[in-house]
This record gives sequence, C-alpha cells and structure tokens, in this order.
Amino acid sequence: MVVENEKAVLSYCPNFNKIVNFEYTKEDRISCELIRIYKDYIFKANIQSSEEVKRVYDLDYVIGRYIDDYEFRRELKTEILHVKIKRSCTDILRAIVESILHIFENYLENSTRKIRIARWI
Repeated sequence: MVVENEKAVLSYCPNFNKIVNFEYTKEDRISCELIRIYKDYIFKANIQSSEEVKRVYDLDYVIGRYIDDYEFRRELKTEILHVKIKRSCTDILRAIVESILHIFENYLENSTRKIRIARWI
C-alpha cells in the first residue's frame, strides 16, 4: 500500500528526480533542508485531498524552479530565513511549505515588474 501511495504521489511530481539529485555544496544548508522538506511533505501528503495534491504539485514546481533559476534560488535563500512560524501551529511542515509557495508568488509578482536589459558587447 505504501509503494502504491508513493507512485501516486510521484505522478504529481515531474521534477522529483531533478530535485533529489540536485548537487549542492557542503556549505549550502538551505538547499539541503529545502530538499528534505520537499521529500517529507510530498510523501506525507494525503493524495485523497485535491487541495493537498495541488499543493504537492505546486511545491514540486517551485522547488524545480529553485533548481533551475539562480535568481529565484538567491531570493528564496534570503527570504526563507525571515519565515516565522507561530508556536500554536500544529502542522509546521505545512506552514513552511505554504511560506515557500508564498515567497514564490511574491518573486513572480516582483520579477514581472522589473525589466532586465541585456548588455550586448
């Protein structure tokens, strides 16, 4: 039953292999923890809930973007250090995941406002 659940979860995570095989430096504790949070969350998710399935899919997309997009990686590393979780929170993992998704939404909103001009030499 557990193996079937893992297969079902992985069907919502097209970036899984890219994420878990991401090579980060020894000093990069944030990437290590983000990947650990990602794995913990997706495998504990209730795939019977469409809300959680959407959150798993979104988290997979966001962490995949973290791997591919240097600008977003830098932004997330900075912003994740400012995340505060209330003591009364019962599901800390979910609160962290929601914070990561919120940081990504803010990144998208702010990056569309900035116009980057390439310098041609």
